[in-house]
Formats: sequence, structure tokens, C-alpha cells
Amino acid sequence: MLIPVVSLALGLALASATAPAHPRAASSAIAPDRGGLEPLVELSLERVRLADKVAAAKWGTTLPIDDPAREKQVLDAVATQSETLGLNPAVATRIFRDQIEANKLVQRALHARWRAHPGGQPAERPDLATQVRPHLDRITGELLQAIKDTGHVRERISCQTKLTRILTGVADEEDLGRLHARGLTRALTSICRRR
Repeated sequence: MLIPVVSLALGLALASATAPAHPRAASSAIAPDRGGLEPLVELSLERVRLADKVAAAKWGTTLPIDDPAREKQVLDAVATQSETLGLNPAVATRIFRDQIEANKLVQRALHARWRAHPGGQPAERPDLATQVRPHLDRITGELLQAIKDTGHVRERISCQTKLTRILTGVADEEDLGRLHARGLTRALTSICRRR
């Protein structure tokens, strides 16, 4: 059975966030919740914000936003690492597909914004291999551990309620614009799905 992650009210709260479009570094301002889902949300938020650097690295190059070969490499690595951790690879890859789609959502929107408003284009192009992927790799390892650590919470019926409470707090407390709020919502789509 699939449990929807975000209620209509939460979707509206995140979509109406009025913070600036440019994100700041992820912080630990997410209020603790007894459900233990905070690390998943914090890491997902960090990964969504890192999409800005990925978009800047690809801007003005032939590097595609949609890169099925690279996505397969990431998902294969996630499956392998999941087995090592004793985590169900199907669960982990499902969650990471959402993480990848969230990252691409942000990249596409930023590229569209930069085409429409050339003055807002990035001044620098970070190197994907040396400046971006090491951060993504670190987040991947930490996310996998958090997925494993929260298995008992993610399988409960109360997961959606707890996740909604945390996401609402993020919309209120973090410097999160509409685009990154949409990205975070997309990144967490599968967190509360049952096996």
C-alpha cells in the first residue's frame, strides 16, 4: 500500500514559502521530532540545495540534466551499499530515484530561469568531479545509514504525519524558496511507503 507523503495543506505551505530563491547552506535548524526522521529530511534538504551547484556545473556545457547512464551508476552503487548495510536495496533505490528526480527538478528550473534572465546566470562553474560529486557521495552514504536507522519509523502508519510535521517546520524555519521546497517534497516522496 502506498502512503502519500505530503498532504494538500503541506504542499500549499511549501509552495507558498516566501524565502529568497537562492539557498543557504543546510543547517540543523530542523526541530527534533521523536520519530527520528529529521536526519532524512536534513540530508535530503542538503542534497536538494546542492542541485544549484550541479546546475551551475552543467550550465553552458553539453552535460545533460538527464543522464541515464550516470543515474544507473548511482543507483547500482546505492543497491550495493544497501546490501552491505543490511538494507533492502529495492527500498533504498526507490528513495534514491526520488532524490535524483528532485535534483533534476531544481536543475531544470534553474536552467529555465537563467535562460529567461541571463543576468542571474552563475558567475562560476564548479567542477562536477572534484567540487560536487564528493559531497553527493558523502550525502549518499549518510542517507543510506539514515534510511536503515529509520526503518522502524518509516514502516509505521504515523510516518506520514511525522514527516508532514517536520516538512512544515522546514518551510517555516529554513531559508527555503519555492523551488527548493518543491524539490524537497519530491525528494521525500517514497520515505513513508510500505514495502
